Amino acid sequence: MNKLNVIITGATGMVGEGVLYECLHHRDIEKVLVITRNPCGYSHPKLTEIIHSDFFDISSLKDSLKGYNACYFCLGVTSLGKNEAEYTKLTYTLTMNFATTLAALNPDMTFCYISGAGTDSGEKGRTMWARVKGKTENDLVKLPFKQVYNFRPAGILPFLPLKPSQIFYKTYRYIGWLLSVMKVITPNLIVTLKDLAAAMINSSLAGYSKNTLEVKDIKILAKVK
Repeated sequence: MNKLNVIITGATGMVGEGVLYECLHHRDIEKVLVITRNPCGYSHPKLTEIIHSDFFDISSLKDSLKGYNACYFCLGVTSLGKNEAEYTKLTYTLTMNFATTLAALNPDMTFCYISGAGTDSGEKGRTMWARVKGKTENDLVKLPFKQVYNFRPAGILPFLPLKPSQIFYKTYRYIGWLLSVMKVITPNLIVTLKDLAAAMINSSLAGYSKNTLEVKDIKILAKVK
């Protein structure tokens, strides 16, 4: 196994922060570069942080992005209150612009994308967000990376304290207990953030047989040593 040099986006969000924490404490990860609009709040010998306001254009960062062999793309927005054009721009266009730049610089990179359970791979269903996520997944796989993995968690159990600035902060305050119960009753719908982060790291170190990982796949890959 090669040591990993990792790029993380979305590190101020619930998922991204959990992935960042696990990367900083993983023995097989040497360097972590966080690209963020706002400081992530972490300091660590492995960590470098770049504050960048325009994620639609990272061309000015090219020299800083070379030499990395994994990217954990945890940046995302809710579809609530957005029409299809708005959501497509913030989900599909932003992600593809970012990923296309990385693929040109680091063809040996494994790119991991946080998608979601229920994503529409056919891109023709009635649910707007699922179509957009499906198109994003499909087009990421076409990029000249070493490998692309699309992770589709449903409910996620965090392990770090949530921050008021994070999406669904209020929701998790009220339904966190319910997710814990559902993890026992419906294990194929709920995944812990530790398992999600571990699966992303393991996909970069050991690979996986599928490009699209549902909750059961995430749990299997999380246990790989």
